[in-house]
Amino acid sequence: MEAYKKWVRRNKDYVHSLESLANGLTWLLPERFSASEIGPEAVTAILGIITAMNEHIIDTTPTQMHVGPVEPNPFPYSLCISAIKDLETVVEVAAQHYFGDDKKWNFIAVTEATKVLVRLILFRNSGYKMLLHGGDTPNIEKHSDFSSSQHNDGGFPRPGSGHGPNGLNPWNLEGRALSALSRFGENARMSSDTVWLRRVQHQQAIMEPPSSKRPTISMILSEKGVQGALFLMGEVLFIIRPLMYVLFIRKYGIRSWIPWFLSLAVDGVGIGFLTQVAKSRDGGKEQHYHLTASEQDELKRRKLLWALYLMRDPFFTKYTRQRLESTEKLLEPVPVIGFLTAKIVELLVGAQTRYTYMSGS
Repeated sequence: MEAYKKWVRRNKDYVHSLESLANGLTWLLPERFSASEIGPEAVTAILGIITAMNEHIIDTTPTQMHVGPVEPNPFPYSLCISAIKDLETVVEVAAQHYFGDDKKWNFIAVTEATKVLVRLILFRNSGYKMLLHGGDTPNIEKHSDFSSSQHNDGGFPRPGSGHGPNGLNPWNLEGRALSALSRFGENARMSSDTVWLRRVQHQQAIMEPPSSKRPTISMILSEKGVQGALFLMGEVLFIIRPLMYVLFIRKYGIRSWIPWFLSLAVDGVGIGFLTQVAKSRDGGKEQHYHLTASEQDELKRRKLLWALYLMRDPFFTKYTRQRLESTEKLLEPVPVIGFLTAKIVELLVGAQTRYTYMSGS
């Protein structure tokens, strides 16, 4: 295993190129959205897990500038969450194939519950920091009472534009679904900037001595007051929202408006709490909870993900799909454009049946 880690770290550019190529080829696998797609989805999940492992290996490259005692590597929660996301569609497809449409939600609920548990543990162990991309990207920026970090990350100038890191694994469910849905919720910046930023943050975290005490809920509530409470509630709602959505789909069915409205309401309340926290830093001398630059970008990403509700049933079946089909018929006589429109609509319909209820989580 050590030999493989050394090879990945020495050939990271080559590894990234292979991952990008394979990511595109998986969409060409046969029967991707058919009733017998267990094989293609399993291949995609396995390759996604391998990609996540490679990114974890690269991000944890040891440095010669280590300060202080050597500590054991923490549990890779981000890698675990990425693996669960990659396996989630395989679980759904296999459960639907062997147990039917109704009973598949039992297996999906167990998978979502596992993901919620891992995220809650990560949220606690990180000192109650905001989960970036659902926990896929480690949040290792230090909180500060000053907002100068909007243009600097960990004391290092950031290259490129002022946008925050996207950090999306191109193999996980969210990355693939958002790519199919016009990459909703993803900030426009080069992936090289993201890799650079994450590497700088990781090296700085290694160089700096560990903090004396990890923040607790009581510390946050006592020091940050109402703003700290709003932040905690908003983040917990974000974590448990997908599980609540799946449980209500399991009870009322995918065609019911109850799960759709409940999920939208939970998202709205959670985002409202976090937005209030973000605005509090512009207030007076009252207690406030400062969000880092990465956390502010994550908040923007979550707001953009509301667009996915257009792709979730029953809204999709009653409204969005009709608009897509009418557009397809309108452009069908046009050479090339009509063909491309038909393929895009087919891709969106296929992605909607699998990914949109889990995306953004």
